[in-house]
Amino acid sequence: MPDDRIIAGVRQGEDAWDRALRPQRLADYIGQEKVKERLAVFAQAAVARQDALDHVLLYGPPGLGKTTLAHIIANELGVGIRFTSGPAIERPGDLAAILTNLEDRQVLFIDEIHRLNRTVEEVMYPAMEDFALDLVLGKGPAARSLRLDLPRFTLVGATTRAGLLTSPLRDRFGVILHLDFYPPEELEQIVERSARVLGVTLEPGVAREVARRSRGTPRVANRLLKRLRDYAEVRADGVLTRRVVEEGLALLEVDPLGLDAVDRRVLEALATRYGGGPVGLETLAAAVGEEPTTLEDVVEPYLLQVGLLERTPRGRQLTAAGFQAVGREPRWTQGRFGWTGKEGED
Repeated sequence: MPDDRIIAGVRQGEDAWDRALRPQRLADYIGQEKVKERLAVFAQAAVARQDALDHVLLYGPPGLGKTTLAHIIANELGVGIRFTSGPAIERPGDLAAILTNLEDRQVLFIDEIHRLNRTVEEVMYPAMEDFALDLVLGKGPAARSLRLDLPRFTLVGATTRAGLLTSPLRDRFGVILHLDFYPPEELEQIVERSARVLGVTLEPGVAREVARRSRGTPRVANRLLKRLRDYAEVRADGVLTRRVVEEGLALLEVDPLGLDAVDRRVLEALATRYGGGPVGLETLAAAVGEEPTTLEDVVEPYLLQVGLLERTPRGRQLTAAGFQAVGREPRWTQGRFGWTGKEGED
């Protein structure tokens, strides 16, 4: 068995590379121009007033840079940042321990904030609105309430499912920003920057090819780049040529549309088992052997974005492009009043 110290060293090395790939300031952040412009204005105003930035909610599909933006917000404000996640805060006491240890104007980042316990969420309301913590000490007739003043802080919440946030929590965010998928041109810039950081040599056109297959997501682009680097070091001379990239992506089962094995299983199940749909999410998840939440949060957003899949009131349904992506002829054609069978079919 490998030495635990070696494993820890490898993990630390990977973490260091991941941190190096993250831009540290808004000026270095590629893409999401509207989000950057708004944050720049709000952060500059907060710094000028020597006040905490209003609470920020970042939402959008996974891998688009919400955690990176939280780092950048803290850097633009010139303050520290603390990290936690919604599922990690199990009791109000856990939240109280975090909030009472914050410094003035510090940033608190809560990932997957929609998964906060409801009891914890209720304690969060006065903390966000009044910068105070209401605690109940004791039980029964001897119980008494205690209000603790908190430093003025900025809560940055991130979620992939903004619809699951309760209205009282969502309304307490003064800045709500949506992150969308990246166009290939911006992903190409991200791949080129990451290659420079990692010391990877790219042939002309390679960054564009990696970007095209990265599902509009910087996290996927960086992951593909690192795995292609590994492939080039083992099977080639370390240089990412077009041939090496094609071979490496074939090994990773990433096709020219950026679809992976799970995506293709979903599309093929819809095309072959259900005639293109519509079919319910639970049924589709059982057919491909994945959790419904995995399909809804990870697989579907990109398939919807590129027009291979659509949601209808009756369930998930393939588009004509979705049939073509798995090499099959559409059984259905989209007419003026919805989906109808081809001529001669029932």
